[in-house]
Formats: sequence, C-alpha cells, structure tokens
Amino acid sequence: AFRRGLGPSLSLGSDETEVEVNDSLMRFFDHCAKFVAMVEENEAAMCQVDAFKEGPEMRNVLEKVASALCLPVEELSADLVQVAFLTCSYELAIKNVTSPWCSLFSEEDAKVLEYLNDLKQYWKRGYGYDINSRSSCILFQDIFQHLDKAVEESKSSKPISSPLIVQVGHAETLQPLLALMGFFKDDEPLRANNYVRQRHRKFRSGQIVPYAANLVFVLYHCDQVKTSKEEYQVQMLLNEKLMSFHHSNETISTYADLKDYYKDILENCHFKEECELPKVNVTAIDEL
Repeated sequence: AFRRGLGPSLSLGSDETEVEVNDSLMRFFDHCAKFVAMVEENEAAMCQVDAFKEGPEMRNVLEKVASALCLPVEELSADLVQVAFLTCSYELAIKNVTSPWCSLFSEEDAKVLEYLNDLKQYWKRGYGYDINSRSSCILFQDIFQHLDKAVEESKSSKPISSPLIVQVGHAETLQPLLALMGFFKDDEPLRANNYVRQRHRKFRSGQIVPYAANLVFVLYHCDQVKTSKEEYQVQMLLNEKLMSFHHSNETISTYADLKDYYKDILENCHFKEECELPKVNVTAIDEL
C-alpha cells in the first residue's frame, strides 16, 4: 500500500518493484549483542520505568481507576491501567471513536501515562544508554553513503542512479537514529522522580515517532551559488516538518557542513565494535 501510494510516476506502482529485506540494517537493534544483553533482555535497565510505576503519580492514577471500576486498588497494576489507556488511544487514533475506556482517565492521568511510555522509550530506545543510539550508526552511515554517491554522480554529470531511496522500519528503528543525531535531548535525563520538572520536556515519543513516523533527507544541487561548498545542500524533515540542524539552527545546511558536524559518527562509529559484549565481568548498569 505504501509503494502504491508513491505513484506509478516513480515506477513503484507495480508488483515487479525490487524490494530488499535487510534486517541487519533496519533492525540493527536485534543484531547488536550489547544492546540485546544489556538493555533489551536486562530487567535492571528499566529500573526508572519500574520505579515510576510504583511512584506517587501512578499510584494516584491507579486509585482513581480502581474507584471508577469499583475494584480494590490491589487488583490493578500499572501495566493493566496502561493497557486500558492504550486501548482508548488506539481506538481514538485508528477509528476516531471515543472508547468507553477513555472515560476512566482525566487529562492529567493521560499526561502521567504518557510520561510512563516516554520513560520506557527514553531508556530503551533513546538517551538512557549510549548503546541505544550508537547501535544505529550502521543506518546513519548508510544514509550518508547514498548521499555521497548522488553527489559524486552529480559532479561527474552522470544521471543519479537512485534518485529516491526508501527504507522502511519501525519506531524502534527511527528513535535511536534521532538520538544519535542529538535531536529532542533534554538537559536533565528522564527519571522516575522528576515527572513535574519534565512537564515541558523535548523527548515526547508520541510526537517524535507517532503512527507512520518518517524521516526524510533531501539533497539539493544548487547552480547559482557563490562558493563550490554551497553547491550541495540538505534539508531534513521529520513527519513532513522541517527540522533545524544543531550546528546552524537553520532548516537547510550545506552538505559539507552537515558531514563535518557528524564527522565523528561517520568515521569512528563501528557497528561491530560498538555492539561487542565486554570481555570483563561487569554489571550491565556499570557498563552502560
């Protein structure tokens, strides 16, 4: 359906379109032993999430939901309440109907449950641990290799062999990549005990990677420029909205400046080395 939506004008409308499944690239997190062992399968890595579930904000939500359902609060858990909230949100987003489950929650309750989900995404896919984002450098470098090739072909006056490249993954693919690039990073980490201080946080996973989240790099060849450096310029769009680059605070950058800003990741982030499990016997949290 996605390919059909791009239209036959892009030669992507037929079933003959070549599609390559490359899980090592688009599901890099599954192939990163350090991430799998120390975050994905390590219960201790989610200690902030677990602490918030037991904290005063979630306790207040549980008590209100239990009262509305005429149940003892002991029969409810944070996970069950979250399922009810997600059921409400899914039906609203997908069917545009207000589920009966929505009546259990106030706007403040929704903010608490949003923070619970953001905590999980932060510690599992975002800035919580370096390996979350560092494991995505294989995809980041792949993007720039395609851009490099287009620049090289353009400079040689050759036709651009791949004018459009579409990589399809999940929110779990995109969130670490955005963290690697430094977007939506708060001065203070998201923790179980700073909900109030994080009310105006940048890291809101529901806005960063909503349904059908997408990140687009657009490379421009500019003829009428003063210097050769300005000949190739780039824009980034997240969910169809222009992003401001960190190094310039502008929504457009020369390709040379962008590569220079991310030089360390492009040259020094090696997937195999990043994802190797440590040889010494240390605890996961110490290593992370």
